[in-house]
Amino acid sequence: MAQSVQIAEAEPSQSLHTPMQRRSFFKYAGATAGATALVLAGCSKDDSEPATAPVNVGSGDIGVLNYAYALEQLEAAFYAAVRGGSYYTSLAATSAERLALDDLYYHEVIHRDFLKAAITAAAAGSIIPALEVDFTTNAGYIDFTTRASVLNAARVFEDLGVAAYNGAAKYITDPKYLVLAGKIVSVEARHAALIRDFITEATFIGADVARINTTALEISREPAEIVSMVNNYLKDNSKLDVSGLK
Repeated sequence: MAQSVQIAEAEPSQSLHTPMQRRSFFKYAGATAGATALVLAGCSKDDSEPATAPVNVGSGDIGVLNYAYALEQLEAAFYAAVRGGSYYTSLAATSAERLALDDLYYHEVIHRDFLKAAITAAAAGSIIPALEVDFTTNAGYIDFTTRASVLNAARVFEDLGVAAYNGAAKYITDPKYLVLAGKIVSVEARHAALIRDFITEATFIGADVARINTTALEISREPAEIVSMVNNYLKDNSKLDVSGLK
């Protein structure tokens, strides 16, 4: 049976900011934030069930916010699953790597919950539902027992997040939402740099995410390209349709 992850909100049981000597730049965030509890449940799929329509994020500014909200849901669920896996639990409680993964988890929860609140305030009837992720099958498989699998998946998610915000920014018309996206993507870029440094010491960027030798600018990706990859990690009833973002 495939294992799915159902996202449910809960209050955090610890501070967002554990001091870290090697990673002090994570101390920027606010005082507290809502955390995420996961309910793991086995399920079976009936082949006779009709195909499920994808989740359409909509159009305009709300569509972009829904798109970002979906990505933050995925990232928050990923780090929650990391913290429940044996690779994470085998790390020393005070290790820089474990503390960094904690920080990344809480940051993604902050982003997710902030975007949810912003969409609810602006257009409650247009917000997309909580998504269900699946890290157990085919292209979306992640082995949460090994360091290599966890950190490589984290690199993929963080790099995709940065490229996604960069690519969708041009579709935002309201300046306040553009400012919001700019603040979030700057943090996501710090996440990406840290994960790359954990994978290979003293590195933080690569030619696959930035045009290092030409413009020295980060690469942006269109929503359709992003969801073609992130849909690998979403269950059939949660796959994204971004056709309205143009």
